This record gives sequence, structure tokens and C-alpha cells, in this order.
Amino acid sequence: MKHRAVGAVLFGGGVLLLALAAGLVFVVKPAMTKLPYDLESSTSVAEARAATFLQITNGAVDIVDQTDLRSTVQVTPERAKTAALSGDLAGDAVVWRVGQTVERTDTKALVSAYGAELALDRVSAAAVEWNEQFLDESGTPETVSFAGQVYKFPFNSAKDNYEVFDRDLRQTRMAEFKGTEDINGIEAYRYEQVITDEKLPLATDRVALLLGALAPGSTSGDVVYSNTRTVWVDPVTGSYLKVREQQKKVLVPNTGTPVTLLDADFSYNEETVASSVDRAKESRNQLNILGVFAPLGLAVLGLVLILVGLLVSRSRTPATVARHAAADPAPTRVDQPPVRDDARPGGPLTDEIPPASTNWKSEEPTVPSQRSAQGESEKQ
Repeated sequence: MKHRAVGAVLFGGGVLLLALAAGLVFVVKPAMTKLPYDLESSTSVAEARAATFLQITNGAVDIVDQTDLRSTVQVTPERAKTAALSGDLAGDAVVWRVGQTVERTDTKALVSAYGAELALDRVSAAAVEWNEQFLDESGTPETVSFAGQVYKFPFNSAKDNYEVFDRDLRQTRMAEFKGTEDINGIEAYRYEQVITDEKLPLATDRVALLLGALAPGSTSGDVVYSNTRTVWVDPVTGSYLKVREQQKKVLVPNTGTPVTLLDADFSYNEETVASSVDRAKESRNQLNILGVFAPLGLAVLGLVLILVGLLVSRSRTPATVARHAAADPAPTRVDQPPVRDDARPGGPLTDEIPPASTNWKSEEPTVPSQRSAQGESEKQ
């Protein structure tokens, strides 16, 4: 009885471990492949060597050549605004606040800056419609409909094309999958988005300011924008490991010579690439531990416990064998079933008399000899 109880406990423990393994695979791991609510702030730095750019200082417009630029982007989760989301966004989206500054590396003077807030789907990491999203490039927030991938790709990114949002155009353009490359020990997916000579949707007064300073005599014009954006993505976590943007902006007046406003090749510096790879590896390890190794270990241990439990519950100890022997003694002759005559080795009993012996001519007397009578002796 005791062994059956122990076997039942082991069997139940094995079933529980199998249930825990299934929970890790079907509940915990899917939850980990979503944008978390408690994401830590992150900072990325890109640098452009010998760039040409527009700088406006106290209303004075100037074109600077052959000067290095540094772009710093900081992403901060807005936990309070995420918790306040309602409707279809509640529980399925997170709110991020993003800020970027571009400065000269020689004088540290600010060249440009912007701030934005947007909501991202927790599964696809793509921007979703949110009535409080905005983009601020001039001190006055404007409503912008963010869409597509903005600062992250989805977990388990595919070797496919993705729509990526471009802040200058306020629209998405396709980023095509171009292959894989090794980035500090991680096989990254490389996506490339090419934008060629598209007009920027700038405010009229801003274009007029540029024309008056850089193209006197012109009455109208456009700013034409080109950018080849290359993004190296960790396919497991969807995180950016490296980003390169080859940007060019040209003021094209209706009269006069076009003026280059920006010609810069920005790329993540080594420190940003290294920290991005470290974060991706840490996230990968957590996914592997909770999504692969832990479930596998629990499943194996659970099966072992189930097997041992079955063996223990069916095993018989010496004491058990002795009890069974005392309860079921060996049968005695009295207890044995009767033996039928026809089952005896010698055959069944019969009333037939065996035949007489045919050995009657034997020379040896079969009856003891008797002394002859006296009369017979005298006759001889």
C-alpha cells in the first residue's frame, strides 16, 4: 500500500512537470515575444563624417561643409500613457516617446532636433493609430499618422519585405530583404529602403525662408529628398543592431542653381552596435531558457517521474511476497483434486483376468516334488 502511495505521488509530480513545460511553451514564451510594458530606455548614436548640412542660427541660414555630425536617438517607454490606453489598444499596444538631436562634433552646436510620441503594436512592433500621437520638429507638435515599422521589427522577423516609416516624408516606403550578415556574432537580416528624389511636404513659410536666403530671385521651389536606409535586424528579437542612412536634401528653386541642404552618411558607431548586440543576446538567452531549455528539461524530468511512479506502484517487496505466501499456502494432498483412474500411469483398472502363462513346458518344476507313495514304489 505504501509503494502505491509513493508511486501515485511520483506520477502526479510528473504530470505536473509536463503541464509546467506546456505552460512555458504555450503561455510564457508567446508573452515574451511581445513588446514589454517595462522596457528600459535605450540610446543609439550614429555619426556622419565630412558632412554637408544646413545650419540656422538666430535666423541666419548657412551651409556648412566637411564637418562631422553626431545623431543621438533616445527611446523611452511611457508607462502611464500605456496603462491609460483603451479600446482596441488596451493590452495590445505600448506608447513610446522618442527624441533625436543632431549636433556638430566640433562645436557641439545643435543642428536639428525633433520629438515624437507614438503607439506600437506589441506583437508586430508596427505603429498603430492613436489619437494622441504627434511629431514636433519646430516647437509646435503636429498630428502625424505613424505607420509601419518605425524603431523596431517584430519578433521572429521574416526574410520578407516590410513597410518602414520615413519621418521626412511622413509616409511608409518598402524596405526589401537583401540577405544576412554577421554583426558581432549574430546573424542579422539586412533590409534596404531606397527613396529617390521625392518632394518633402514642408510648410510654405519654411520653403520661403530657404529660397530667400539661398536662391534670391526665385519665387517658388521644392526640397527634394533621397535616402538609402539600411537596417540590420536581429531576426529573433526584431531589434536594430545597426542602422545606416545615406541622406541627401536639395533645394530646387524655380530659377537658379539647386542648393544642397544635406549630404551625410550616418551610421551607428561601434559602441552603439556593441550595446545593441549585447541587448539582443541577453533577450535571446532569456527566450531560449524559458522557451526551449526549461520546457525540455521539465518534460524529460516529468516523463522520468511518471515512469518511476508506475514501476514503484507495481513493484512487490519481500514483505508483500511473504504476506501473499501466508495468505495462499501450498495445497496439501487433502486439498489436491482427486485423481481419476484413467489418469494413472499404469492405465485404468479392469475386471479382465490376465491370460494364463504359456511357460508350462518349463523344465523347472513349478510345483514342489512330492515323495512317491509306498504302493508305487513296490510296483517298481
